[in-house]
Amino acid sequence: MSEILIETEGGDLDSAPMNLQMGPSHPAMHGTIKMRVKLDGEIVQKTEVEVGYLHRGFEKSCESVTWSQVMPYTDRLNYVSPLCNNVGYCMAVEKLIGVRATERCEYIRIIMAESSRICDHLTCVGASAMELGGFTAFLYAIEAREELWRLTETVTGARLTHSYCRIGGLKDDLPVDFLPNYRVVEKKVRSLVADMHALLDRNRIFLDRMKDVGSMTAERALQWGFTGPVLRSTGSDYDVRKASPYMLYDRFDFEVPVGTKGDNYDRYLVRMEEIEQSFRIIDQCLKQMKPGPVNLEDGRLLLPPKDEVYGSIEGTIAHFKIIMDGIQVPPGEVYSYTEAGNGELGFYLVSTGEGRPYKCRVRPPCWSLMQGLHELLEGYQIADIVPTFGSVNMIGGECDR
Repeated sequence: MSEILIETEGGDLDSAPMNLQMGPSHPAMHGTIKMRVKLDGEIVQKTEVEVGYLHRGFEKSCESVTWSQVMPYTDRLNYVSPLCNNVGYCMAVEKLIGVRATERCEYIRIIMAESSRICDHLTCVGASAMELGGFTAFLYAIEAREELWRLTETVTGARLTHSYCRIGGLKDDLPVDFLPNYRVVEKKVRSLVADMHALLDRNRIFLDRMKDVGSMTAERALQWGFTGPVLRSTGSDYDVRKASPYMLYDRFDFEVPVGTKGDNYDRYLVRMEEIEQSFRIIDQCLKQMKPGPVNLEDGRLLLPPKDEVYGSIEGTIAHFKIIMDGIQVPPGEVYSYTEAGNGELGFYLVSTGEGRPYKCRVRPPCWSLMQGLHELLEGYQIADIVPTFGSVNMIGGECDR
C-alpha cells in the first residue's frame, strides 16, 4: 500500500501521507544509501537522502600511510573507473612537489583514464537499463566493459583495482602489442555500443521511463555543485578537460556533449556520446605519442630498478628509505582537479615536509550529486526513483570516504 487510509465519522475515506524508508538494503540503493521518502499516493512529496553506510574512512586512512601507499586507496574511491582516481591523486602530489611527468607518461595516463571513463559510462547505462527490465542491453554493456578490462589487465597487471600510476610516472610502459590489441577491442566495443543504441534510443518502455523524468535546470545544478554528465545534461558545457586543460588535453580535438532538459534520457545520451569522444581522444593519443621514458629520473620519487636494489648498497638504501620513510614532499598545500567519470574529482593535500600527508581531502563528484538528488526525485512517482537514481550513477566509495 502506498498510502494510509483513515475512515472519518461520516464514512468517507481520507488519506494521510506515508513515510517510507528506502534502503540501505534495497537493491537499487547499492547497500550504502538510505532515503526517507514522504509519499502522497504514488507521488514523492519529500525525500531525505542519507549517505554513510559504507564506513570506509578513506581520508584518514591516507593520512596514516606514506604518499605512495595512498595509491591503492584511490582505486576504491570509484571502483568502476579507478585509473581516473590514480591520475588525479598523482597529479596533486606532483603539483605539490613542483614536478611534471614525462610527455609519454601523460599520454599513457590519458589513454588509461579515458578507457576507464568508457567503462564507467558502460556500467551506468547498462545497470540503468537492467533496472528497467532491459537485461539484453545490460549484457552488451558488461561484455564491452569486460573487453576493456581485459586490455587494461595486460597493461596494469590487475583487472579492477589497478594501482598503476606512480608519483612521477607509471608502474610500466605499455606492452609492445598494445596497439593491435586495442584496435581489436575498440572495434568490438564500438559494435556493442551501436547495439545498445539500437536497443534503447527509441525503445518505447525506455523512453517512457526516462524522458521528462528527473529533470533539473542548469542554474539549479550549478547551485548544487553538480559536475560531469549530470550537469552537462542540463545544457551547461562545463568539462575540466576543456575549461582548464591539464596534462595534454589541449592538444586534442573532441566535443563536450550536452543535453537540453537535464532529464534521465539526456543523461543517458550524454554518457553514450562521451564514450565516442573518449575513443577520439585515445586515437589521437596513439597517433601523437612518441617513444620515451615514462618515469622521471629522480631517485627521491621513484623506487630504483630491482637489479640495483639487489646488486648495490646504494640501491638497497634508496629502496628502503622510500618504503619506510616515504617521499619527502615539501611543506605546503595544494588543490588539484581532474575530470573523472562522474565529474570534477579534486584532491586537497597538505604536507608538513614528512613522508605522509598531514591532510588529504577529496572532492568526489558523487557527493555534490547526492546533496541535490532530492530535487530530481520530488514531484515524480515512487517508481521513478530507481531510474533517476541509476542515471546519476552514485558510487558509494566516493560518498562515504
